[in-house]
Amino acid sequence: MSNNLFSWFQLTLSGLGVLGLFLLFFAIIALIVLKKNKLNNNVKINIKNINENFKANKEKILNEILTSEELKAIEKKEKEENKAKKKTDKKSPITEKPKRIFVLDFNGDVAASAVTAFREQVTALLQAARPIDEIIVRLESPGGMVHSYGLASSQLARIREHNIPLTICVDKVAASGGYMMACLADKIIAAPFAIIGSIGVVASLPNLNKLLRKNDIDYLEMTAGEYKRTVTPLGEITEKGKAKFQEQLEDTHELFKNHIKKYRASLDMSVVATGEYWYGTQALELNLVDEIKTSDDYLLEASQKYDIFHIFTPKKESFKDKLTGTAAALISLLIDKNLSKSQQKYPLLM
Repeated sequence: MSNNLFSWFQLTLSGLGVLGLFLLFFAIIALIVLKKNKLNNNVKINIKNINENFKANKEKILNEILTSEELKAIEKKEKEENKAKKKTDKKSPITEKPKRIFVLDFNGDVAASAVTAFREQVTALLQAARPIDEIIVRLESPGGMVHSYGLASSQLARIREHNIPLTICVDKVAASGGYMMACLADKIIAAPFAIIGSIGVVASLPNLNKLLRKNDIDYLEMTAGEYKRTVTPLGEITEKGKAKFQEQLEDTHELFKNHIKKYRASLDMSVVATGEYWYGTQALELNLVDEIKTSDDYLLEASQKYDIFHIFTPKKESFKDKLTGTAAALISLLIDKNLSKSQQKYPLLM
């Protein structure tokens, strides 16, 4: 009798454990949805002159290291240069205002949640930028969900369609879905050790079907359509289901390759679309990027000739936002940890 009671107790605990995991999972998803809805309803856009920021930082340093006489000499020289420039501008015929540069940031997670603010920034910018201007996107992303990064890529395609020069700067990583975005640029600039590529597709999930069967727990899932479900966390995995799922992955990979080929026709896809990644200098040799340089140097050089404006969305997080952000980060971490079992570290386009 006691053995039967103990077995029943173990079964109950197992059932409650599985149920608890799923309840926790859906609770986290609900919190993330709430956060996204809040962001959708409250996307603000700010603009900041990067030239002024460069100038202010330069003056802080000079004020500390130079004497008052040296500072006065620099100030006098700058006044003379500005005076000469104004005279030249007056004599010159009236023409269109010079080129301006606009800078956007995209820091991508697995769900590409940054697209919520990014799409609003792009929409606002397309109403002000001209074909003579340039848009720079500082992109950092190891990739993520196919549909999410497809939408993020579409935002960059909108810039291309308006014939505004687009430059993508990658200081750390643009892999998988990140490179899906980067390939739309007219010019891709990467830091020497930035991670580039990972043109591949991966999907993984735990399957608890054996655990359920071991504890005599039935799982019922009813579908209409032969392939409505192929591989699921709780259902039995069949060879037919696995084959169909693999076919879907291959189809997605083909779409991915065609997308990249459309914007970087010179790439040898048989070489670069293997799921591998490369560092910046190696990526340059493969034509995955066009120039080796940090975004800092690129902007500093451009600031000598043009006005640069940073377009961004300020973050104001409540306690609830911080809590849901932590939950989202936890999910991303768990996914990344699971994927890292593969030798490739950055195949995160799912």
